[in-house]
Amino acid sequence: MSKQILIPPVKKGGRYTLEIVGLGHSGEGVGRLAEFTVFVPQALPGEKVQVSVMEVKKNYAKAKLLAVEKPSPFRVQPPCLVYDVCGGCQLQHLSYEGQLIYKRQSVVDAVTRIGKLPEVQVRATLGAECPWNYRNKMQFPVGKENGNVVIGCFAQGTHTIIPTETCAIQQEANNRIVRTVRSAIDELGISIYNEKSGTGIMRHVVGRVGVATGEIMVVLVTAQKHLPHKEKLIQSLREHIPGLMSIVQNVNEKQTNVIMGDDTQTIWGQDTITDRLGEFSFVISARSFFQVNTAQAEILYNKAVEYAGLSGTEIVIDAYCGTGTITLFLAKRAKKVYGIEVVAPAIWDAKVNTRRNDIDNTEFIVGDAVEVMPLLFKDGVRPKVIVVDPPRAGCDRTVLETFLHMQPQRIVYVSCNPASLARDLAILAEHQYIVQEIQPVDMFPHTYHVETVALIERK
Repeated sequence: MSKQILIPPVKKGGRYTLEIVGLGHSGEGVGRLAEFTVFVPQALPGEKVQVSVMEVKKNYAKAKLLAVEKPSPFRVQPPCLVYDVCGGCQLQHLSYEGQLIYKRQSVVDAVTRIGKLPEVQVRATLGAECPWNYRNKMQFPVGKENGNVVIGCFAQGTHTIIPTETCAIQQEANNRIVRTVRSAIDELGISIYNEKSGTGIMRHVVGRVGVATGEIMVVLVTAQKHLPHKEKLIQSLREHIPGLMSIVQNVNEKQTNVIMGDDTQTIWGQDTITDRLGEFSFVISARSFFQVNTAQAEILYNKAVEYAGLSGTEIVIDAYCGTGTITLFLAKRAKKVYGIEVVAPAIWDAKVNTRRNDIDNTEFIVGDAVEVMPLLFKDGVRPKVIVVDPPRAGCDRTVLETFLHMQPQRIVYVSCNPASLARDLAILAEHQYIVQEIQPVDMFPHTYHVETVALIERK
C-alpha cells in the first residue's frame, strides 16, 4: 500500500481568510486552515485575518498580513514609524498587558509540552514600569541607500538596513549617537563598508549608556585601522553628545557577520564607563557583557537571590557567571561565592567589579563548569546553592550531571529561552530535583524574548 502524500491546502501567492489561534515562539500569529499551520507576523490570537501566502513548506506556510477583519481586544497601534519593516521588535501591535500574558503563556507551553511538567507553577510576568526607551546598548550596521548614509536595524530576515534614528526601545542617548554619527560620516565623506566586496571603512556604530550615571560610550567599528578625519569625527561627537565619556575604535578586518574584531583602542576619553545595578557599581568596557535593561536586570537578580534563600552561611557556585553581576548580588548574602566562566575577559571584568564594590568573599575561575566544578568538589567545596545562567542553548547534559553530583539543596536557573529551560528542568526532575516555581521577567518589552528564574529543590 503506497503512502498517502498530503497536499498543503494553500498555494504561494494565494489569498486566504484565517482564524488566529495562538502566537508562535517568535511572536508571529499561528493560524489554521484545514488543520494546516500558517504563520502570520503581526496577527494576534482571536483575530480573523486576510493573508497572502509567501512561502509553502510540507507542514506549514508563511503568510503576509493583508487585513484584520476581526481585531483582538489587545491590538494597539504601534508608535514606531518603521515597525512594519524593521526587525528589531515583533510585538508593538500587542498591548503591553497582552505581551505580559503572552510571555507567561510561552513559558507555560514550553514547560508543559517540552518538559512534561504541567504541574509547575508559573507566576505572572514581572513587567517593566516603563517599557519604552529601555535599551542601554545599541549596535547598528552602517550602510548606503540611494547615495545616502543609513544607520539602523536590519529588516526582518535580510541585510537591508532600515534607518532607525528614533528607535522607541533605545535610550534617547543612543538615538542621538546614531543621528550624530550618520551626519558626521556623511559630512566628512568617510567610506561605508560593503560586505559583498569587502571594501570601505565604517561598519557598525555601538552606543552604551550608563543609565544611573549618565555616562556614554561610542564605539566605531571599522574595517581598517586608519580612520580618515578621526579628529573631526571625535570633535563632532563631543559637541553633540552630552555625557560622552569614551570614544573607542574597534577594528574588524574580517568578512564576517560578527560585529566586533579583536583590536580595540580608545581614541578619546576613558576606556570604560560605569553604571549601577542596585547598590553595586559596574565598570563597562566596549566588549563587556551588561544586561541591556538596567531596571529589569535588578528585578531579575533580586528574584534570583530570593530563590537562593541565603542566610549568610552558604557556599554558592555561580556557573556561567559572566562579568559577575549576579555573583555580587549573591555575595552580599552568602558565606562565599565561586564564579565560573569560560570567557577570560569576562572574569577580568568580574574581578574589577568585586574590588570596586569592596566584595571579598568571591573567587572567580576561568574555565568550563564541567571541568572546574569536579575540581572544586575534590577540594572539598560543597555548595548548598548553585546558580546557573547559561547561553540561549541551555546547559549540556554533562553540566547538569555535574550539578547533580555536587548535590546542592537548591538550584536557581536563570534562562533566556523557555524551550531549553524546559528541557533541562525535565532532566533535573529525573534525578529528584523538583521545580517549585518559575518567575518570568520581561527584560525585552515589545519583543518575543522573555527571561525566567526557576527555583529547583532537591526532593
